[in-house]
Amino acid sequence: MPTGRSGSIKLFRLQGIEVFLHWSWFLVAVFEINSRRGDYGSVAWNVLEYLALFLIVLTHEFGHALACRSVGGVANRIVLWPLGGVAYVDPPPRPGATLWSIAAGPLVNVALIPILWLLNSAALSAGWADTMPNAMRLIGSISFINTWLLIFNILPIFPLDGGQILRSLLWFVMGRARSLLVATVLGFVGAAGFIYFAYRVSSTWLVILAIFMVWNSWAGLKHALVLLKMQKIPRREGFACPTCNTPPPLGERWACANCRQAFDTFATGAVCPHCGARYAETRCFDCGRAHPMNQWVPGAIVVGPAIVADKVSQP
Repeated sequence: MPTGRSGSIKLFRLQGIEVFLHWSWFLVAVFEINSRRGDYGSVAWNVLEYLALFLIVLTHEFGHALACRSVGGVANRIVLWPLGGVAYVDPPPRPGATLWSIAAGPLVNVALIPILWLLNSAALSAGWADTMPNAMRLIGSISFINTWLLIFNILPIFPLDGGQILRSLLWFVMGRARSLLVATVLGFVGAAGFIYFAYRVSSTWLVILAIFMVWNSWAGLKHALVLLKMQKIPRREGFACPTCNTPPPLGERWACANCRQAFDTFATGAVCPHCGARYAETRCFDCGRAHPMNQWVPGAIVVGPAIVADKVSQP
């Protein structure tokens, strides 16, 4: 999966969100446009159709990003690549916030359905089927593409939007770790189904999509296992992360950035007992957000300027 900057071209920045285009997009665009020659009276219409596809994808990804920001999350990068788009979103680790951040993407496609239907009806009324057949065909293709993208994305297969929506719903009743575990296992099952279907229809693209699903499901499974392991770690009472409301673990699990020695930042008041380095912020093991110690518990005092404490291990 593209990471955003490596091998990508920055297109523009909108609302603080940087949009990148991966170099492989051009190769696939040339192949796809040429393979559909003859659908229109001119190849220029094929180009417009392909650009329209990625305009829909881009609006979909902006839906994710803006929704994530609306609940206090971080979303500042979108990457377009041959398989579609990726919005790098980091919502607050709450099921409701995650659900909204994911569901907003498909909702953009839902909102486009009546708009495209009205556009198609207006074109029919204007007689474009006879006077402007290429434009009429383009509108129909865009409507089909939008509907197909919506149906595909809401399949309950991780890491597709549908699979992540299912995970968010399960989070309400099963918790963060187990919901992710269930979703990723279903992702493997869905990927196997895609591989079988790809074999039946001899589709290279479906194989690539299946590999993408397996890769992401494997990463999600490892994360779920780490989260399950962390649930068994004894927790310190009297403190809680301001973002996810999870108590910090007991023990020497933070590493001093100055002397590299491990220590328990909550037992020492955010001061390294080995070298005396003081820390202004402490990072949560569960959600990864960093906060001053006085936000972890009312009335605590943080002394002196410092840097963020590093974790010995990360979930």
